[in-house]
Amino acid sequence: MEMSRREFGTVLGGAALSGMAHGAAAATGVATLVRGGYVMTMDPGRGDLAGTDVLVRDGRIAEISAGLAAPAGAEVVEAAGMVVLPGFVDAHTHGSISQMRGLYGNTAEAAFFPTTNRLSAHYAPEDTYTGMLLSGVESAASGITTSADFFDLVRNRDHAEAGLNALRDAPIRARLLYGMRSKTAADMIDLDHVEEWQRGWTGHAADGRLSLGLAWRLPQALDDAAAWAIKMREWEAARRLRLPLQVHVSGTVPGRAEAMFDALIARRLLHPDLQVIHATDARPNQLAALEEAGAGLVMTPLSEHRVGYGLTRLDRFAGVSRLGFGIDGSGLAGFTDMFALMRLAALTMAGATRDEKAVRPRQLLELATIGGARALGLDAELGSLVPGRWADLQVVRLDALNLAGFDGGDPCSLLVYSARPEDVALVMVGGRVVKRDGHLVGVDMTALLDRARRSIRSVRARAG
Repeated sequence: MEMSRREFGTVLGGAALSGMAHGAAAATGVATLVRGGYVMTMDPGRGDLAGTDVLVRDGRIAEISAGLAAPAGAEVVEAAGMVVLPGFVDAHTHGSISQMRGLYGNTAEAAFFPTTNRLSAHYAPEDTYTGMLLSGVESAASGITTSADFFDLVRNRDHAEAGLNALRDAPIRARLLYGMRSKTAADMIDLDHVEEWQRGWTGHAADGRLSLGLAWRLPQALDDAAAWAIKMREWEAARRLRLPLQVHVSGTVPGRAEAMFDALIARRLLHPDLQVIHATDARPNQLAALEEAGAGLVMTPLSEHRVGYGLTRLDRFAGVSRLGFGIDGSGLAGFTDMFALMRLAALTMAGATRDEKAVRPRQLLELATIGGARALGLDAELGSLVPGRWADLQVVRLDALNLAGFDGGDPCSLLVYSARPEDVALVMVGGRVVKRDGHLVGVDMTALLDRARRSIRSVRARAG
């Protein structure tokens, strides 16, 4: 039976977010002036602008210039001595398993996939809601303003509605990628439900903050004709409904990921609305095929290293134009921290090449902002600070102990190698401030953390 939003509040013992429903929808009729910051537009035509103001009106960036006058009634955010940059784009994550963090113990019994499959089979809809809400809140706290949630634990329609409600209540922009009942299920995505949602998506989209896609998986056995028939029905439905897809191309078994990539190429499944995830061992000819098809690719260094997919080396993907970063879920990555992810990517390149000059800090920031937006096909709307685009931005303070000593100039290296989520002083999504003075707006953190603890405790008890 489908659960209503009011019933979710009852099940969960009260909302963890005070007044956060639709909380990050566009702030219509509201103006905000972010004044005097070092503005990193991530737009090649504008570059960095020191001592510059950003005027936000009706949820979008209205003007970027020095010395702007605050409109009557506008909120003024003093950003002198701080860095203003686009919100990070987490181009691939798994929010529903956020409360499993700490359960993956690097042993055969506590490895990621068997643990996740065993526990997720005992999820109730409120556990799905809790995990995806927790993921969205943690994302906002760390400067991430957009996330693509690969929702592949859709056990039934109640779980699907729970995930949608969670992303609606979360303070970020999100793409819900609707998937199967488990990571290994042979059954098909509930395409009827997906189509029902797509027909009425305006009523679900939270004023354009949410979008829909498919969390698509290739057959476990790549020579299974019956499984491929199911996969092709899903792929064709996505094309017919004009929905984006994401697909994992990965594995620890030698040759598995390459075979998956070859299957995509052989069946002509690469296209601009598809994002390939991981592909750490992709061959140059495979990446050339991806580039020719106009598809995107998302790297997730934190999780790729954790589960042994190989080293995430940026030089492997030098010819891919639609390339971005993803957290891949805090349950596996350990935390939602784009600063740490960029740092890991930089250190991996320096260590692997024995050359500290192997990657530029600005390149990493580009991958975390406009790169992720481009990989998702959203770069015309977000990922850079340009008039007319969504006002999804963050302001980073530079007065913390871990940032001490910086005395002006290009802050790229400081952000990549020294900054942390707690240095993010302000986050704005669609013109609405969701983090102010280092604190999330409207979030009862004690209640949210208690909800997460109760959720995983209940799941583990049911799992036995």
